Amino acid sequence: MAHDALPVIDIAPLRDPGDGEGRRRVAERIGEACRGHGFFYIAGHGIDPALQAALRDASRTFFAQPDEAKMRIAMSRGGRAWRGYFPVGAELTSGRPDLKEGLYLGTELPPDDPRVRAGWPLHGANLWPEHPAGLRRTVLDYMTAACAAAQAVLEGIALSLGLEADWFRRHYTADPTVLFRIFRYPPQPGGEDGWGVGEHTDYGLLTLLLQDDVPGLQVRTQGGWIEAPPLPDTLVCNLGDMLDRLTGGQYRSTPHRVRNAGGRERFSFPLFFDPDFTARVTPLPQHARIDPARVAADRADRWDGSSVLAPFDGSYGDYLLGKVGKVFPQLLGQVL
Repeated sequence: MAHDALPVIDIAPLRDPGDGEGRRRVAERIGEACRGHGFFYIAGHGIDPALQAALRDASRTFFAQPDEAKMRIAMSRGGRAWRGYFPVGAELTSGRPDLKEGLYLGTELPPDDPRVRAGWPLHGANLWPEHPAGLRRTVLDYMTAACAAAQAVLEGIALSLGLEADWFRRHYTADPTVLFRIFRYPPQPGGEDGWGVGEHTDYGLLTLLLQDDVPGLQVRTQGGWIEAPPLPDTLVCNLGDMLDRLTGGQYRSTPHRVRNAGGRERFSFPLFFDPDFTARVTPLPQHARIDPARVAADRADRWDGSSVLAPFDGSYGDYLLGKVGKVFPQLLGQVL
């Protein structure tokens, strides 16, 4: 394991439109982190610590229930919305079962929403458990707060690229695709084979990850794999494939993985803040021409032999469906 550390960036100035100089300094630091690791911690994100604690407590209560109770909201009952609970081993990464269980959630949409009525995949209502009753309100409040933080980070990223602060909101995130997960990783004995989640990159623009106090996240840097342990009052922020694509590989979508060797169960709460489902994500003009040799090098460097820099003609929704279909192949027919 390489000896390195991810930067910690206080994004509070990005939440203050009047602090021009502070926003500029934060944007510079974010740009450095995006070019260096594609991963960084954010402080000053504005999410109430009490709300974070309530989310952790409600999640522990839900996952402590018998399997029978959790399976009442199994993903097989979520239909095209792709929501609900899955048991340990049901989710695949690069074709191998992950050693985690989880709850898939997203933007809560009513039955009369035009996208739901039209049968859009990954859009609809969440499946909520009867117990704990407060999980629904806690999750929705947390998602609202985390989305506000994500918009602030994207303003910093836009400024770091020489764009107007609201560039991402105007082009991609006025109506973002927001997916939220609650994951529980059982303890893995030291000699146990497999990963809580195997090596992968995220698909969209950026991910904001709330961790509990149990380590396990690892990030692949140019110098090797490093730990990304929980730090108090921070979230982990990492870039997704679409930011890598937008910047021609300048801002990196970095592989990462999880192994819970801490001897206790581990909870994590990733919120994926992604482009509008119908948006076509194309490289910024200054990155429109990608050298084929760079695409080949990117393929060779990735565990799956693919490249987000390769030509792709379609919407973000098309891209996303092509990815998630490999995660739960047994449910793919419900979505497509």
